[in-house]
Amino acid sequence: MSLTTNSEFGVRPRIWFAAYQFLWHLLLPLAFVRLAWRARHAFSYLHHIPERLGFGYSKPISQGSIWIHAVSVGETRAAQPLIEAYLAEGESVLLTHMTLNGRRTGKQLFAREIAAGQIRQVYLPYDLCWSVEHFLKTFKPKFGLFMETEAWPTVVFRCKEIGLPLFLVNARLSERSALRVNRFGKAGRALFQAFTGILAQTEFDAGRYRSLGVKNVVITGNLKFDVPLNPQLLAKGKEWQKELHAGNRLLVSAASTRDGEEAIILKAWKDLLLSNAFAIPPLLCLVPRHPERFLEVADQINNTGFKFRRRSEWAGIPSECAGLDVVLGDSMGEMPMYYGASDLVLMGGSLLPFGGQNLIEACAAGCPVLLGEYTYNFQQAALDAINSGAAKRIQGELLLTEPIALMEALKELLLNAAELVKMSAAAKAYSTEHQGATNRILAALDQQNLR
Repeated sequence: MSLTTNSEFGVRPRIWFAAYQFLWHLLLPLAFVRLAWRARHAFSYLHHIPERLGFGYSKPISQGSIWIHAVSVGETRAAQPLIEAYLAEGESVLLTHMTLNGRRTGKQLFAREIAAGQIRQVYLPYDLCWSVEHFLKTFKPKFGLFMETEAWPTVVFRCKEIGLPLFLVNARLSERSALRVNRFGKAGRALFQAFTGILAQTEFDAGRYRSLGVKNVVITGNLKFDVPLNPQLLAKGKEWQKELHAGNRLLVSAASTRDGEEAIILKAWKDLLLSNAFAIPPLLCLVPRHPERFLEVADQINNTGFKFRRRSEWAGIPSECAGLDVVLGDSMGEMPMYYGASDLVLMGGSLLPFGGQNLIEACAAGCPVLLGEYTYNFQQAALDAINSGAAKRIQGELLLTEPIALMEALKELLLNAAELVKMSAAAKAYSTEHQGATNRILAALDQQNLR
């Protein structure tokens, strides 16, 4: 690769890039140690190791596909309507990931298309010059679409050098991330300027990319509004909800929770049940974001003294929830079922500074949503949901020792059936109103004459 001698990028970015490559080579052994460590919980982390170095692809190799990179679960789900649109046009897709869970999600969503050869699924190699070079020469895609926040310097700069169009789609950039990019000066700004174009979710995001000197920025909306919920799982959840309601019992799902949030939620839930505000106590369904934490969270629930059961241990028959305080949602790909059964969703990632997880899917299922303070990953979506009446934000400080604000917010909503019904209707209207990003993205890309 010639980036280190390409005058277009300036002296400092070239020095930065050389240092970046040196650091990658230095830390490469640690990347494999990390995979081995994670393999304690899932041996699949050690599968396809050569792909992470840009080699070891099974034959046949199809070239000229549309390359879509979705780093993990959320990005893969968001890419679904875009992938389906290209497949419907007869295109083949090269789908890359960085995480095991992202790859699992892609395989689950597109098993038939992968088997038919319409989709090729591999890991994006580590961001080393030689691994990226071999990857690009092997697959020779028509153009690339990186989902949301992915901007690997070696990949981005090399695509620019060889004239391979590369777009950042469904792009988002928080204020915190924009400040972090600016700390790298011209080197950081050059990274985003090297994209052929950026298709941003909101005006907030577009403004931050423009502040980095990016010229070709278009606002296309959020693809997550176009992602269909699995109707079978949603119906299964509704059956669960129906049986719970027959016993006058409500269900709260704490969805996609992150490390540290479960302790806050469990303390608030214990205080809620001890308040004796309910003739029939509600049920909590706790769904951690990462499957490798299922065992850890199960131990936390057990240590609180709650009566609980793991989803993996029962057939999903609602009557098996009788007498339980908590259900641990230790399953992958069943969020539509949990949403279908829920009367209220507490959105994970928003109670501590993780930026919030995807509230859009919950709203599409007609779930009222309760948000914490930290929603910068979904800034516009959260504001719109609150303004539409689909969501509420917890008022007050969330302390681990005394999460009174969370307990009071849960109690207030669960005791107000009329408000939950109103919020449910608002959630459905909100999710429908903001659809259409897929068509806007396709139209913007078609204007580039890429095919």
